[in-house]
Amino acid sequence: MSAFSIAFLAALLTTTAVKLWLAARHITHIRRHRTAVPAGFGAQVTLDAHQKAADYSIAKTRLEIAGALLEAGVLLALTFGGGLQLAHELAAAGIGPGIVRGVALIALTAAVLTLAELPLACYRTFRIEQRFGFNKMTPRMFVADTLKHALVATAFGIPLVGAVLWLMARMGDAWWIYTWLVWVAFNLLLLIVYPIWIAPLFNKFSPLDNPQLKHRIEQLLARCGFRAQGLMVMDGSRRSSHGNAYFTGFGKSKRIVFFDTLLERLDAAEVEAVLAHELGHFRLRHVVKRMAWIFAASLGLLWLLSRLIDAPWFYAGLGVQTPSTAMALILFFLVSPQFAFLLHPLTSVYARRHEFEADRYAARHASAPALVSALIKLYKDNAATLTPDPLHSAFYDSHPPAPLRIARLQSGAA
Repeated sequence: MSAFSIAFLAALLTTTAVKLWLAARHITHIRRHRTAVPAGFGAQVTLDAHQKAADYSIAKTRLEIAGALLEAGVLLALTFGGGLQLAHELAAAGIGPGIVRGVALIALTAAVLTLAELPLACYRTFRIEQRFGFNKMTPRMFVADTLKHALVATAFGIPLVGAVLWLMARMGDAWWIYTWLVWVAFNLLLLIVYPIWIAPLFNKFSPLDNPQLKHRIEQLLARCGFRAQGLMVMDGSRRSSHGNAYFTGFGKSKRIVFFDTLLERLDAAEVEAVLAHELGHFRLRHVVKRMAWIFAASLGLLWLLSRLIDAPWFYAGLGVQTPSTAMALILFFLVSPQFAFLLHPLTSVYARRHEFEADRYAARHASAPALVSALIKLYKDNAATLTPDPLHSAFYDSHPPAPLRIARLQSGAA
């Protein structure tokens, strides 16, 4: 076994062990605080609702444990188990050397990974979400959504993969720069295309038809200097009773989208406050900053891949005897997350800082008490635990824990 094989196994073992340890801590912490509603929430959250959130969080965390073990098992099967080598042989059996074979190899690997994750997705939807009263999706709708996702991924993914493999073959040592430029352009294109062509494949969108709420939102947009092409309501209740609101699009395709379930539960002031928080992300350039970080990281990763792509030990150390540009892409993007996993808390810290900044922005342009009441309703309705394990939360959560977030809003309002 080579030194790189040992390093990869050590990284995989460490990553999996940390995931399991954090999950166990999270479950233990939630159970320990299940018997009492946290101080400051007793008037808004009943003990039954608190315990439902605890049980829901524990069920999801147990599924995360299964997911971590499945991921490790699939990764070992694909590398040391010879799965990727077998995929190469299947692709090579009917397709000659070149870009088409590379695309076929990547597509076959993606299909295997998707099928491996499908049982967990079914369990999450039809056992956990169903048990806690959130699921509205039928098996027929689940199958239809899965097929639609596959078709969209195929329609956009195959041309992208083909272009990348062509650049890797034709652009010499600078291929990683050209590939990065194509990757950036592709992501910007998706921001424009998604709200117009992709999202309507899965949900129905209709203009907001509440005149009073619409007027209030338009006043907020004017105060914040924000322009949107539409205020839309999405039929999220067809699939789930969870509520949310989000921005989508880029440039002239920007839209504000409310889940119909969100509008049913929040009053006008609360909807305005939630929207002000989301506006804060845009006005404070959080979206642009995150995209810049993602693009910078992708550039660094592609440079690193360019150093590994011609190294025989990179392939041999992961159980592959037939190097190729397509195989290099697959190996790199399967293996690199195992080495980078322990950096995840840094992204969480960065995202949490943005959430606090957006909360402050919302408090200045709307009502801080309304945002507090909206957050409590959303935590309650979505069965989000109020007592996450601090270390688990710091490692994974992009949003601050509810008590800390609400305490800051209340102190700022005071």
